[in-house]
Amino acid sequence: MPDQPLRYRSSEEDSARWLGFPPRPGDIVISTRSKSGTTWMQMICALLVFQTPDLPAPLAELSPWLDWLIAPADEVYAELAAQPHRRFIKTHTPLDGVPLHQRCTYVVVARHPLDLAVSLHHQSDNLDRVRLRELTGQPEPDPSEPLRPRRTEHEALLRWATREADPREEMDSLPGVIWHLADAWRRRDQPNIVLVHYDDLLADLGGQMRALAARLDIAVPERLWPSLVEAATFDRMRAGADRLVPDTQGVLKSRSAFFRRGGSGAGRELLTPAELAAYRTRATALAATYGAPDLLPWLHRD
Repeated sequence: MPDQPLRYRSSEEDSARWLGFPPRPGDIVISTRSKSGTTWMQMICALLVFQTPDLPAPLAELSPWLDWLIAPADEVYAELAAQPHRRFIKTHTPLDGVPLHQRCTYVVVARHPLDLAVSLHHQSDNLDRVRLRELTGQPEPDPSEPLRPRRTEHEALLRWATREADPREEMDSLPGVIWHLADAWRRRDQPNIVLVHYDDLLADLGGQMRALAARLDIAVPERLWPSLVEAATFDRMRAGADRLVPDTQGVLKSRSAFFRRGGSGAGRELLTPAELAAYRTRATALAATYGAPDLLPWLHRD
């Protein structure tokens, strides 16, 4: 681990904002790749902290995305400083890009990379590109350039699974996903690092919420558990999309479309056996290169 955190930057985020953020003992940092269960884990943490389905504010206000450049850093710091409750903060930065503090807890959520990629493909269709350009100052597209034909799900997934990319520059690429999770996997025995798998949340939401509460040292009265677990289900979260979807700046065409399927296996269903085998070979090589050769059985649910 380097003395200074690595820096991750994109057109929308900059991990250097963590360097100016004063932590508070008990902070919970939720570190995920896009479309890996970020909002789901934020909701679970909100339910554990407030112990009621009736949250006091929209989820994005309760759990700000600290490294998102759309919101000025000073405003985000002030917003978090004013929170009287136990804080739970969103980031898409890998743990090697975040200053780690012994009295804070870091929750990393993993999802099968192929399912993540399918969700990314559909999320891209749901983004208001004009609004994004307004917020980030990106130039208008060249009108003389012909529009690229939209890829099918299969075409997009196959390209994603085979494309070369620098994991520090394209964090939602396959190399970026494996890099993020390999780093967390290598730290999994540290007492303040918690790894959660998306499929485990699907299979036993109540059990996973209880396990996380224990790791966070949060006591929940037994009578409250049924209502808290129900509030974290996919159907209930989709019904409450207006208050739960992270869209404070209006960059989504549809908030309800943010919760599209909520299941597992979509990516594997799209690839042929040969394509799936090629993906697994590449993922295995990446995990070994990034120092976590034993990550994939857990990640792929073998």
